Amino acid sequence: MNDVSGFKDISPTTLAESLGRAQVMDIGIRPLWPSVPRIAGPAFTVRCAPGDNLMLHAAIYRAEPGSVIVVQGGDVDYALAGGNVCAVAQRRGIAGFVLDGVMRDLAEVRELGFPVFARGLMPVPGIKATVEPLNREVRCGGVVVNAGDIVVADEEGIVVTPRARQEEVLSASRAKLAQEAAETLDDWEAAHRARVEKILAEGDFR
Repeated sequence: MNDVSGFKDISPTTLAESLGRAQVMDIGIRPLWPSVPRIAGPAFTVRCAPGDNLMLHAAIYRAEPGSVIVVQGGDVDYALAGGNVCAVAQRRGIAGFVLDGVMRDLAEVRELGFPVFARGLMPVPGIKATVEPLNREVRCGGVVVNAGDIVVADEEGIVVTPRARQEEVLSASRAKLAQEAAETLDDWEAAHRARVEKILAEGDFR
């Protein structure tokens, strides 16, 4: 498994500046309870057929500890998982779920403190019938995700760093953070105002 410890201290906001919009999931996938802690880990990818949750339920027994299970769900009409699935995943050391689909048993999941990012809630569970391969390319929240890509998710959003770009993005993000730490608000305001005024002047703003 990739060493992703460096990503745990970097927000999706900072990572997004290095990666661009294409690697940020859409705003429909959100934390399901307030103050969800940031998760960072290698993606374990899952695809579920419409109305079916079999492969997510299989994945919790196959993903390594520290993994973020990322699911391309087939619809938002049937829940992909509930409280017991989250409890087992948490017990097995899985970092959290990022689901392009819906969940149920919110009260149980919130009580567990297990991080889940999804499109919403649906009390009706899916069936378990359709077998799909695990750890294949999926699309979640509009982003293509492959097994081993680094997923960082918190209340600011969900960002996916392709595995091949891990060192580059981590280095650029750390440099950005160091630059911001060395800059006072007065410095930032002066540079920001100068930039804004320059653009306005070039646009003939009066």
